[in-house]
Amino acid sequence: MMTTLKQLNTPQQHALGATVLAWAEQLGTLSEDNNGLTCTYMTATHRETAVQIAQWMREAGMHAHIDAVGNVVGRFLSTDPQARTLITGSHYDTVRNGGKYDGRQGILTAIAVVRHLNDKGISLPFHLEVIAFAEEEGVRFKSTFLGSSAVIGQFDPALLELQDRDGILLRDVLADAGQDLSTIDAIARDPSDLLGYVEVHIEQGPVLLDQDLPVGIVTSIAGSRRFLVELNGVASHAGTTPMALRKDAATAAAEILLYVEQRCAEDKPSSLVGTAGQLQVPNGSVNVIPGACHFSLDIRAGNDAARDAAVADIMAKIATVCQSRHIGYTVEQVVEAGCAPCAPWLMAQLSAAVERAGVAPFELASGAGHDAMLMARVTDVAMLFTRCGNGGISHNPLETLSVDDADVAARILLDFLRHFKPKPARGTRKAQSEAATTQEYTE
Repeated sequence: MMTTLKQLNTPQQHALGATVLAWAEQLGTLSEDNNGLTCTYMTATHRETAVQIAQWMREAGMHAHIDAVGNVVGRFLSTDPQARTLITGSHYDTVRNGGKYDGRQGILTAIAVVRHLNDKGISLPFHLEVIAFAEEEGVRFKSTFLGSSAVIGQFDPALLELQDRDGILLRDVLADAGQDLSTIDAIARDPSDLLGYVEVHIEQGPVLLDQDLPVGIVTSIAGSRRFLVELNGVASHAGTTPMALRKDAATAAAEILLYVEQRCAEDKPSSLVGTAGQLQVPNGSVNVIPGACHFSLDIRAGNDAARDAAVADIMAKIATVCQSRHIGYTVEQVVEAGCAPCAPWLMAQLSAAVERAGVAPFELASGAGHDAMLMARVTDVAMLFTRCGNGGISHNPLETLSVDDADVAARILLDFLRHFKPKPARGTRKAQSEAATTQEYTE
């Protein structure tokens, strides 16, 4: 007889977390580099990692396969063949010399939870799909979210013509891996079959560490607007040009960037941040006033309105500074990505699971992009962040995750699944049936 959810015992202390960390260590030994963890799209290392993840999925009781773009997909089937599907997961590719838990924590946590359910003989009243997305970072082909774009049915065939730094085409890489490009369109999920998407992810920042909390509930995934700015003054002799007569492009940039810092610090509730990650004085010399200065701007916030308001103020400041300093300028927007708000009804269920774990629910925005941003185009999404150690360092070998925090996150996901209540479409017979099933399931 199939065990009911009422019979589910609390897992042995730290057992789930220990499993997640052990698996992360094992995957961390698969790398393109000898001195760090690098796993970029469709390299031999990437493909070996996919095979290992698929093996763990099958051992956990899932049907698993690797699809045409390299996503590893595991399905934990409900006893109801007509049930809809809840998706969880994250990405398994890394940046160069990256951390062991970015992306992978979400995949391994879900597999560990499914294994626990399967070992207990427990089925769910919905299909649970765990997706290890093949590519989120955009390292090899400079295009992010290749895996999740296929899952939502928005994979652009033009991407197949992208080249890596060795001039190898993406289509050739996939063909050499034995992938059938004609089946990419078939990867797309039917939105009407989806109950939602929930992603567990290491925070990649210091907020939870500062709050002394193991987990937090994400409110939204920040949208970003990125710009390349060029300031053009006059290069002249550093010793002979009076200060009042200078057209110094670098000091103009300094004034602008200090304003960016000030403006973004004013709106903490919106998680507004601004960064100039690239700053250059072309052909600069120690004894020459900078005639040109180039810099990048990355403006992000938890909501588009706050971000766009900051961008408007920053653009106005650039114009004012350049006019007063007699500097020419050009601004090119290179990226605009909207925010992806998390669904309140899913956040509420995550919050309840966090409380049942004995943790005070805490909400925070995600300043980094995630596959959940893509999934939000076809279904409701939610995210659970886990505390990142070492000052919140991520995308770095110094990235750390404690066994305690990994275990708390896993137990929260397990509890979330136990109590999950779908948001059925109104007025349909299927919706009424699902609501009745959920009531029986959670009581």
